[in-house]
Amino acid sequence: MAGIVSVSQTDLSQRRKKLRRQRQMKVIQAIWRTLAISGLAGGLLWVALQPVWVLRDPKQIVIKTRNQVLPKTAIKSMLKLSYPQSLWKVEPVAIAESLKKQSTIAQATVTRSLFPPGLIIEIQERVPVAVAQRLTPNNQPKNKQSSTGLLDASGVWIPLEKYTLVNPKLKLPSLKVIGTPEQYQKSWSQLYPLLNQSSVKIMEVNFQDLANLILKTEIGNVHLGTPSSLLPKQIKILSQLRNLPAKINPSQIEYIDLKNPDSPIVHMIQKSPKVDSQTP
Repeated sequence: MAGIVSVSQTDLSQRRKKLRRQRQMKVIQAIWRTLAISGLAGGLLWVALQPVWVLRDPKQIVIKTRNQVLPKTAIKSMLKLSYPQSLWKVEPVAIAESLKKQSTIAQATVTRSLFPPGLIIEIQERVPVAVAQRLTPNNQPKNKQSSTGLLDASGVWIPLEKYTLVNPKLKLPSLKVIGTPEQYQKSWSQLYPLLNQSSVKIMEVNFQDLANLILKTEIGNVHLGTPSSLLPKQIKILSQLRNLPAKINPSQIEYIDLKNPDSPIVHMIQKSPKVDSQTP
């Protein structure tokens, strides 16, 4: 019985020693792991602070749009960055937000590139749907001027020179819009989808008189009055009038009045009465 007790005590003593060694190994492993992580972090920090991770000129920036890379002249005009500066001090989100404030850009994402060091920017351009002749507001008739730009589906006016800088091979839209974008933007965003659905070709939209929207169409000029909730019905009635030239000579039509779409009126050109001349 004494022998059994003696063997049990020896076994327990060996187990305690084994557990102590295991704990010691775990502590040593934890220390080495901490040292390794600290060393790696320190090394990465050292590498990050090296002069190589610096933006020195626009050549280190790549801007992509529609699977093409923009020329350096476009990059310089779109980005206002100071050189040189640490790549880590550049704020991609802030750059993306500044790009989206430009009239030609709808969306932008900016990421850092480490190999080689630089920036990669992907932008989504606004799609022009009309050529816009921009006029100054009607309350400034003496200073009334016009400039030509582009208009997207939401009514954002885009300076032509800025868009061609980004897309030099731009093919101008056939639709023309006249007026002041700030005044007609809301109406345009409602009207444009309706124009796409019309079976009558529309060449020009005139917002000069906000009380009378005028469309220049293949069947003649169309007066719609003040843009309102009646626009969908007015454009629908316009489509129903597409065969009007087969009944009336378009050259004799002064304009088509669709202010009340339930009662469309075709105004004809009034011929001046002939006056017989008499020789005295």
